[in-house]
Amino acid sequence: QVQPVESGGGLVQAGGSLRLSCAASGRTFSSYDMGWFRQAPGKEREFVAAISWSGSSTYYADSVKGRFTVSRDNAKNTVYLQMNSLKPEDTAVYYCAAGAGVFSTHMYTQRRVYDYWGQGTQVTVSS
Repeated sequence: QVQPVESGGGLVQAGGSLRLSCAASGRTFSSYDMGWFRQAPGKEREFVAAISWSGSSTYYADSVKGRFTVSRDNAKNTVYLQMNSLKPEDTAVYYCAAGAGVFSTHMYTQRRVYDYWGQGTQVTVSS
Protein backbone atom coordinates (compact mmCIF):
# COMPACT_ATOMS: atom_id res chain seq x y z
CA GLN A 1 0.00 0.00 0.00
CA VAL A 2 1.18 3.52 -0.82
CA GLN A 3 -0.08 6.99 0.03
CA PRO A 4 0.81 9.64 -2.58
CA VAL A 5 1.26 13.28 -1.54
CA GLU A 6 1.61 15.94 -4.24
CA SER A 7 3.51 19.22 -3.96
CA GLY A 8 4.97 21.93 -6.16
CA GLY A 9 1.84 23.56 -7.49
CA GLY A 10 1.43 27.31 -7.70
CA LEU A 11 0.76 30.32 -9.87
CA VAL A 12 2.82 30.79 -13.02
CA GLN A 13 2.57 32.94 -16.14
CA ALA A 14 1.85 31.42 -19.52
CA GLY A 15 5.03 30.07 -21.05
CA GLY A 16 6.53 29.35 -17.67
CA SER A 17 7.46 26.08 -15.97
CA LEU A 18 6.64 24.16 -12.82
CA ARG A 19 7.80 20.83 -11.43
CA LEU A 20 5.33 18.80 -9.45
CA SER A 21 6.47 16.13 -7.03
CA CYS A 22 4.59 13.13 -5.69
CA ALA A 23 6.11 11.53 -2.62
CA ALA A 24 4.64 8.17 -1.76
CA SER A 25 4.98 6.38 1.53
CA GLY A 26 5.22 2.61 1.63
CA ARG A 27 7.96 0.08 1.01
CA THR A 28 6.39 -1.17 -2.22
CA PHE A 29 6.41 2.16 -4.09
CA SER A 30 8.90 0.88 -6.66
CA SER A 31 6.50 -1.87 -7.70
CA TYR A 32 3.70 0.54 -8.67
CA ASP A 33 3.06 2.22 -11.98
CA MET A 34 2.27 5.89 -11.42
CA GLY A 35 -0.05 8.31 -13.16
CA TRP A 36 -0.76 12.03 -13.20
CA PHE A 37 -4.28 13.32 -13.74
CA ARG A 38 -5.79 16.78 -13.59
CA GLN A 39 -9.21 18.28 -13.03
CA ALA A 40 -10.25 21.76 -14.04
CA PRO A 41 -13.33 23.42 -12.51
CA GLY A 42 -16.51 21.97 -13.93
CA LYS A 43 -14.68 19.31 -15.90
CA GLU A 44 -13.97 15.60 -15.58
CA ARG A 45 -10.67 14.42 -14.18
CA GLU A 46 -8.44 13.68 -17.15
CA PHE A 47 -5.27 11.71 -17.76
CA VAL A 48 -2.02 13.62 -18.15
CA ALA A 49 0.91 11.21 -18.00
CA ALA A 50 1.99 7.82 -16.68
CA ILE A 51 5.25 6.06 -15.91
CA SER A 52 5.93 2.38 -15.38
CA TRP A 53 7.30 1.02 -12.10
CA SER A 54 10.84 0.87 -13.50
CA GLY A 55 10.67 4.21 -15.25
CA SER A 56 11.43 2.59 -18.58
CA SER A 57 8.04 3.36 -20.13
CA THR A 58 6.06 6.56 -20.22
CA TYR A 59 2.83 7.70 -21.84
CA TYR A 60 1.35 11.17 -22.34
CA ALA A 61 -1.92 12.77 -23.24
CA ASP A 62 -1.76 14.46 -26.63
CA SER A 63 -2.48 17.81 -25.01
CA VAL A 64 0.79 17.75 -23.02
CA LYS A 65 3.07 15.72 -25.27
CA GLY A 66 6.32 17.57 -25.92
CA ARG A 67 5.72 20.00 -23.02
CA PHE A 68 5.46 17.74 -19.95
CA THR A 69 7.91 15.07 -18.79
CA VAL A 70 7.19 12.41 -16.17
CA SER A 71 10.05 10.76 -14.27
CA ARG A 72 10.62 8.88 -11.04
CA ASP A 73 13.28 8.23 -8.44
CA ASN A 74 12.48 4.96 -6.69
CA ALA A 75 15.27 5.49 -4.17
CA LYS A 76 13.37 8.59 -3.01
CA ASN A 77 9.87 7.12 -3.47
CA THR A 78 9.06 10.12 -5.64
CA VAL A 79 7.52 10.78 -9.03
CA TYR A 80 7.92 14.09 -10.85
CA LEU A 81 6.01 15.97 -13.50
CA GLN A 82 8.07 18.64 -15.23
CA MET A 83 5.72 21.06 -16.95
CA ASN A 84 7.14 23.50 -19.51
CA SER A 85 5.53 25.99 -21.89
CA LEU A 86 2.49 26.15 -19.65
CA LYS A 87 -0.79 27.42 -21.04
CA PRO A 88 -3.85 28.85 -19.29
CA GLU A 89 -5.73 25.69 -20.24
CA ASP A 90 -3.31 23.69 -18.07
CA THR A 91 -4.90 25.30 -15.01
CA ALA A 92 -6.28 22.51 -12.82
CA VAL A 93 -5.80 20.50 -9.67
CA TYR A 94 -3.17 17.88 -10.42
CA TYR A 95 -3.41 14.45 -8.86
CA CYS A 96 -0.88 11.67 -8.50
CA ALA A 97 -2.06 8.06 -8.47
CA ALA A 98 -0.52 4.62 -7.98
CA GLY A 99 -1.61 1.39 -9.58
CA ALA A 100 -0.25 -2.16 -9.76
CA GLY A 101 0.28 -3.60 -13.19
CA VAL A 102 -1.21 -0.63 -15.03
CA PHE A 103 1.22 -0.74 -17.93
CA SER A 104 0.68 -4.45 -18.46
CA THR A 105 -2.97 -3.71 -19.21
CA HIS A 106 -2.22 -0.63 -21.37
CA MET A 107 -5.04 1.09 -19.52
CA TYR A 108 -2.91 3.91 -18.11
CA THR A 109 -5.44 6.57 -19.08
CA GLN A 110 -8.23 4.95 -17.06
CA ARG A 111 -8.80 6.28 -13.54
CA ARG A 112 -10.28 3.00 -12.35
CA VAL A 113 -7.00 1.08 -12.68
CA TYR A 114 -5.26 3.28 -10.11
CA ASP A 115 -5.75 2.20 -6.51
CA TYR A 116 -4.25 5.04 -4.49
CA TRP A 117 -4.71 8.78 -5.01
CA GLY A 118 -3.23 11.91 -3.52
CA GLN A 119 -5.18 14.98 -2.45
CA GLY A 120 -3.99 17.09 -5.36
CA THR A 121 -2.05 20.30 -5.87
CA GLN A 122 -3.37 23.42 -7.59
CA VAL A 123 -1.68 24.72 -10.72
CA THR A 124 -2.82 28.08 -12.05
CA VAL A 125 -1.47 29.51 -15.30
CA SER A 126 -2.21 33.17 -15.94
CA SER A 127 -2.39 34.64 -19.43
